[in-house]
Amino acid sequence: MLDPQALKSNILDIAARLRDRGFELDVERYIDLEKRRRALQTETERLRNERNVRSKTIGEAKARGEEIEPLIAAVGDLGARLSNLEAELDDIQDQLEQIYYETPNVAHSTVPIGKDEKDNKEIRRWGRKPDLTFKPRDHVELGNIVAGMSFDLAAKLSGSRFVVMHGALARLHRALTQFMLDLHTTEHGYEEYYVPYLVNRESLLGTGQLPKFSDDQFATTTDELFLIPTAEVPLTNMVRDSIIDSADLPIKLVAHTPCFRREAGSYGKDTRGMIRQHQFEKVELVQIVKPLQSYDALEELTDNAETVLRHLELPYRVVSLCTGDIGFAAAKTYDLEVWMPGQQNYREISSCSNFESFQARRMNARWRNLTSGHKELVHTLNGSGLAIGRTLVAVMENYQQFDGSIRVPRVLIDYMNGVETIPRKQE
Repeated sequence: MLDPQALKSNILDIAARLRDRGFELDVERYIDLEKRRRALQTETERLRNERNVRSKTIGEAKARGEEIEPLIAAVGDLGARLSNLEAELDDIQDQLEQIYYETPNVAHSTVPIGKDEKDNKEIRRWGRKPDLTFKPRDHVELGNIVAGMSFDLAAKLSGSRFVVMHGALARLHRALTQFMLDLHTTEHGYEEYYVPYLVNRESLLGTGQLPKFSDDQFATTTDELFLIPTAEVPLTNMVRDSIIDSADLPIKLVAHTPCFRREAGSYGKDTRGMIRQHQFEKVELVQIVKPLQSYDALEELTDNAETVLRHLELPYRVVSLCTGDIGFAAAKTYDLEVWMPGQQNYREISSCSNFESFQARRMNARWRNLTSGHKELVHTLNGSGLAIGRTLVAVMENYQQFDGSIRVPRVLIDYMNGVETIPRKQE
C-alpha cells in the first residue's frame, strides 16, 4: 500500500508515475473523497465536543434542581446527528481504503519505462546454450520417452494443468528441492521454515494478493482460508503487526512449499506441459531489511537465485522488468529466464522483487530505528530460489541426449544416489 500522506501531498506526481505502469488513478475522485473526509472529520469532532459539554451541563443543572428534559432532548438530537455523520465518514473512509488497497506500488526510478514484456531490459547473460547435434525435444516428449511424467493421469485425477511424476523424474524433482534448500541454508544464510499451506484473508491482503488477485486464489468454502499461491505469503506475514529490533535485521527466510493458482488471467496460455499449472512447487526466498539496505538486498537475493542456475550449469539471462510488466506490489523486479532448448526460448524461472514499504504498510511491520528513535516500516523482498517444476523442465531439455535419455547434472548426482542418467523406457 502506498503512503496515504504521500498521496495527499503529492497526488499528481504519483498519478503520473502510476500511469507509467498502465494504472490510471482517479485523481478527481480521490481529491473529492479526501476533501469530504476532512470536512466530516472536523464536523464529527466538533459535535462530539459539543455533546460532551452539554452532557456535563445536564449534571450541573440537575444538581441545581433545574429541569433537565430539554437538555437531554438536545443532547439526543446531537447524538443522532453525530451517528449519521459517523456513518457517512465510515463510508468515505472505506472508499479511500479501497483506493489504497487497489492501487499498485510506484516503480523505482531505475525501472525501465515500457508497456509490456517487449520493453523489458536485459541486464546480463550467463552460460552457453547446449550444442545439440539433433533436433531438441521439449519436456513433454522427453517425459514420455523416459516414462516418468503423465498429464493424462493427472487430468483423470484432477483436470487440466496438473501433472503426475514417478520414478526417476519424481526423484529428480525432489533432488532439485533438497539441493536448493541446502544451498540457501548453508551458503547464503537463510533460515529454513516449514509453513502452513492454508492462510487467512489478512495474510493475502498483507502481501498484496487480495483484493487485486482474488480470482487467482483457491479458497475453502467454510473457513475462509486460502491455499497459498507462494510461500511469500506465510513467510512475509510472520512479521505482520510486529516491531522488530534493529539488531535482528536483516531477516532471511527460505521455505519449500507447493503453490496453488487458478491462473484466471492466462486462459489458453502455456497449456502444454508444466510451464503454467494450478499446482507447482517452489523454494522461496524472503528478506526483511532496513530501508537503506533493500536495494543491496535485491542484488544479493537475485544472485542467490542465480547461483542455483550456475551450479546446475543452466544458461540463463537476467531481465529488469519494465513499468508495464512489473508486478502489482513490486517497486523493482529482476526476472531470471532460463534457456529451454525444446522451446528455443528463454522462460522465466524466478522473479526477484523489492517491495520497499508497500507490503510492510499493509502488514503494519515495523522496526526500531535506534538512530532516529522512531518505529519505521521495514522493506520486504522475495524471489524464487527457484521454481522447482520449471527447473526440472530446464534440466530435462538442456541435459537431453540423442536417444531421449536425460543426463543428471553433476551437482545432483549424490542427491540421486549416484544415478548419472535417466534412461529411456524399455520398448
